[in-house]
Amino acid sequence: MKEPMIRPIALCVFRHKNRILVFEGYDPVKEEVFYRPLGGGIEFGEHSSEAVVREIREELGAPICNISFLGSIENIFTFDGKPGHEIVQIYDAQFCDAFFYEQEYFEAFNDRGERFKALWMDLELFKDESAPLYPDGLLEMLWGEMADAARGMKQ
Repeated sequence: MKEPMIRPIALCVFRHKNRILVFEGYDPVKEEVFYRPLGGGIEFGEHSSEAVVREIREELGAPICNISFLGSIENIFTFDGKPGHEIVQIYDAQFCDAFFYEQEYFEAFNDRGERFKALWMDLELFKDESAPLYPDGLLEMLWGEMADAARGMKQ
């Protein structure tokens, strides 16, 4: 049996008109549809910010700019009946090409060459947890950041 490991990953939040870009996943054991920002594993010797750039280029073929670190989340979870543990570096960025903001969804590819759908979803849809946004804590991080930005505008 393979020794359990903690996996370092980097995810990127793209925002547009109170929506974020996510992929739709499915856990067959829980029979649950869930959503997560795009990104993936950090390779040995690679900074997490470099991993975000590489992953988005691999998944969407898109260059990104204005990358900023939002925070880190430790994610302990179960997927497909198996335990997982990730240290997740969360980034915010923008697409350099406005084309990506004009589409409702994209066909993207994971590191195994499998297709998946990336789509824009309104942040409000994640509030009632009927559409779970993973990793746990990400939604609170995004709402907190938006509240901080709003307070900064008032001062």
